[in-house]
Amino acid sequence: MAEIKMPHAAHEEHLCLLENIGYLKSNLEDYKKLVRNPKCVCKNCGRAAAKEKHLL
Repeated sequence: MAEIKMPHAAHEEHLCLLENIGYLKSNLEDYKKLVRNPKCVCKNCGRAAAKEKHLL
């Protein structure tokens, strides 16, 4: 399998990547913690998260 290259530092924590690699399906409870009580919205994909660091 090819190594996934991150477009910038900390991208591995972003919801867009987590969704694309199937994290949501195998780690639903952990994913819920990231999106519970959202305070931030991504201008690119529209996802909401509790912390800005989990968005683009």
